[in-house]
Amino acid sequence: MADEQDKDSKTEDPTEKKIRDAAEKGNVPFSREVTVFASSLAVYVYLVFFLPGRISVTAESLRDFFEQPDQWKLESSVDALSLFTNLGWAASSVVAPILILLIVFGVGSSVLQNMPTPVLERIRPQISRISPMKGWSRLFGVTGLVEFAKAIFKIVVVSAIMFFTLRGEFYSSIDAMFSDPQVIFVKLATVMKHIMIVILLSTAVVAAIDFFWTRHYWFTQLKMTKQEVKEEFKQSQGDPIVKSRQRSIARDRARRRMIANVPRATLVIANPTHYAVALRYVREEDDAPVVVAKGQDLIALKIREIAEENGIPVFEDPPLARSMFAQVSVDSVIPSVFYKAVAELIHRVYSAKPQTRRIH
Repeated sequence: MADEQDKDSKTEDPTEKKIRDAAEKGNVPFSREVTVFASSLAVYVYLVFFLPGRISVTAESLRDFFEQPDQWKLESSVDALSLFTNLGWAASSVVAPILILLIVFGVGSSVLQNMPTPVLERIRPQISRISPMKGWSRLFGVTGLVEFAKAIFKIVVVSAIMFFTLRGEFYSSIDAMFSDPQVIFVKLATVMKHIMIVILLSTAVVAAIDFFWTRHYWFTQLKMTKQEVKEEFKQSQGDPIVKSRQRSIARDRARRRMIANVPRATLVIANPTHYAVALRYVREEDDAPVVVAKGQDLIALKIREIAEENGIPVFEDPPLARSMFAQVSVDSVIPSVFYKAVAELIHRVYSAKPQTRRIH
């Protein structure tokens, strides 16, 4: 019941990350019926293009073997080995092409569906693979029922084909058994071609349906709930709460570092309680004054407090304090527009008496 509710809630298409993760675990759409069709096609290609040229050679070998058995002596193990070697070469000339075709067509059908990649997840031991409940759900689930329907369809079609084909060729096949061996092979190849044509048509239909069905079912299984999409977005972009916390920590560290620089300031420009900008100017270090700290409200009061504790002059100039607070960042040189106003204040600092603590 919970599984059905979970499936009903999966209304969102899978994201690229979900599809990529599934592919890395070996979960890709794959139609076995396409491989079956490719194998059937390989057999048909063999019957049409390769078998006719080898029938005569094989028939001649068999005729010599049966009509002139006296030429094959079996008096020693060497004679037996020679006999089996000749029969093996004759059989391999017939069997080898079909084996090669089956391998090429089978691998090709797999590669065209999905590029093969090594997936260790496939061979990792999993309890679900030996679980009776999981096995039961696989057998009687949607996938199991679809596979059962395909198997029934193929059995019915192949049985019908074999029945009607062999019924029409029954008497001619019996006659061919008592004729020349070459005729037997030709007759057998003809019957097999007829069977393979119908099998190809039926497997092509099943393969086409199964190809689209497997992709549709695979895509449906990867669908996500709205919550899963949100969680994945958080993982990829970062949790907003965590990022906010990180930014807050970074601001606190920057604020503490800035406050620690106030004792190094040359002067502080304030708007009595709302803004405060601490400037440092040493002729040997910088060409222009540098903002070492700035703050608003409580931080502004803290800057003024530290400045007064360290004997740093505090100038109350509301317009200048507001302008510099808005336009100049910490650890930056002040713009040229403030040169004149700040230069006058610095001149007053250097020309003031040592006991001067606060200048209005």
